[in-house]
Order: sequence, then structure tokens, then C-alpha cells
Amino acid sequence: MVKDLEQLKRQFLEYVEIEKGRSLKTVENYNHYLTVFLEYTKLKDPAEITDNVVREFRLWLNRQPVGLGKPGTLSRKTQNYYLIAIRAFLKYLTKQEIKTLPPERIELAKIPERSLDLITDTELERLFEAPDGDDVKALRDRAILHLLFSTGLRVSELCSLDRDIDLNDDEYSIRGKGGKVRVVFFSEEAKKAVNDYLDKRKDLDDCLFAQISRNIKPGQKSLRMSSRSIARIIKYYATKAGISKKVTPHVIRHCFATDLLSNGADLRSVQTLLGHANIATTQVYTHVTDKHLRDIHKKFHNKK
Repeated sequence: MVKDLEQLKRQFLEYVEIEKGRSLKTVENYNHYLTVFLEYTKLKDPAEITDNVVREFRLWLNRQPVGLGKPGTLSRKTQNYYLIAIRAFLKYLTKQEIKTLPPERIELAKIPERSLDLITDTELERLFEAPDGDDVKALRDRAILHLLFSTGLRVSELCSLDRDIDLNDDEYSIRGKGGKVRVVFFSEEAKKAVNDYLDKRKDLDDCLFAQISRNIKPGQKSLRMSSRSIARIIKYYATKAGISKKVTPHVIRHCFATDLLSNGADLRSVQTLLGHANIATTQVYTHVTDKHLRDIHKKFHNKK
């Protein structure tokens, strides 16, 4: 007896969480995208998923407003998240030998090559100098900025760090996206900034970066900072440093990667340091760091 799509969706989500070891956030996202697909199509039988059904869903998706009063429709990148979830679901069904649309029939929409949000070296220096003073908050925020730039950590990875981190060693193994472990490295500036901050800390919480006491809610068990809190802190200091561009934790990660590449690091090494599963993700940085091509152009172009 063939199970209906709702049952199969639940089984797929359990498979993604338990056997594939994906994060709860990934499972939640897959659940959202598949629920929208199933509610739109109203299908019950996996055999009813056809090229035509997917095409109609894509047309509908392409016309959906962004929401929250914003102009325009869903971006192709957002539309692709739905298609990736559907394709993963179909792949699971195929593996279970359930008759359905072959996953390779779904092609993702082509999206424009993304441009990098970067700040200059001078702006980065001003950002580092923005948390002035020697109180615990300024020391914490300075440590956050230096550690992000030294390691290239994602903000979620930074939030997961505990205070028992060994700073006597220059390297640290971090479990990142998809549960993959990689090694990151501490600069002398980052180690000093973190040590200065820890020396001033009074609380006993396990987290490396803790909320300041006045922000703590009654009954709150952990002082661990959220990704959103760190993003707000960086935005605040960017404004204080007179940087007009939008600065986020991910912009500092971009700065980390472009700094390595512009100083001669190879793309594969940077891929490993960033924890990118695919080299294509890392290749976005080559367009802004290939000084060699600029030198070639100056040396050989228009020489009569």
C-alpha cells in the first residue's frame, strides 16, 4: 500500500534529521517548502508529481509577492530553495523505490552571479578601533570583531564557542554547517582580545561570548549571545566608525577570504578554511582578488 505524501514527507524529514544529520533549522526549512508545495498542488499520491505539476508550481511561485509590504516578487534564489527541497524529497522517494518524478527532472533557476559586499582595509581598521574603553562590553565586542576576521567563522559558529577554548594553541576544530569539522586559526590580535575580555568577565556561564547582565531576562538560563545580537553589535560599530556600507558578520567573513586570496593563498585552501562544501561557492572571491590579471592588463594592453 502506497503511503500518502503527507506521511512520506514526515518520514523524509525524520530521515534528513537522523540519518543525514542535518540541523533542526534545515529540517524546519524543508518542512516549510514542502508544505507550501503540497498545499498548492493538493496531491496525495507521489505518482501524481509530474513535470507539468512542478512547472505550474514554479509559475505560481514566480508570481508570489515578497510580503511584509515590500515591492516585487520572490527572488530566483528564494524560489530555488523550494526546488532544492522538492528535489531532495523526490530523491528520497526514488531511493525508497516509490514511483514518482525523477529528481533530475527539476532544474534550478539560473541566478545572476552575486556581488560581494566588502569594506576597505582602512574601514576594517576603523571597525576594529570602534569599541573603545576597557569595560567588559567593549572588550567583548573587540574580541568578537577580531575573532571573526582571524578565523572566518560563520556567526552561528562564533555563537557556539565555549569559554574553555584553548588559546595557547593557534588552532581550533569547529563543527560547522552540515556537522562538518574544520580547523580555524587564531591571530595574535584575536588571542589577546579574547584573553583581555575573559580576564574581565565575572559570570560563570559556559559560553565564550555572553550577554551583559542588564540585557538578561528573568529566568533566562544561558547568557549565550544569538546571531542576531552579534549582527546588531557589528552594525552599531560600523555606524560609529563612519562606514556607510551595510556591515554584517558575513561581510567580515568575506574580508577574511579576500585578504587571504589577495595575499597569495590558493582557492582550495580558502575553501577549506571557510568550510565550503563546493569550490564554486568560494570562486565568487576570485573576481575581486585576482591582482595578476590586473598586472597582465597593465603590462600588455594597448602597447603600440
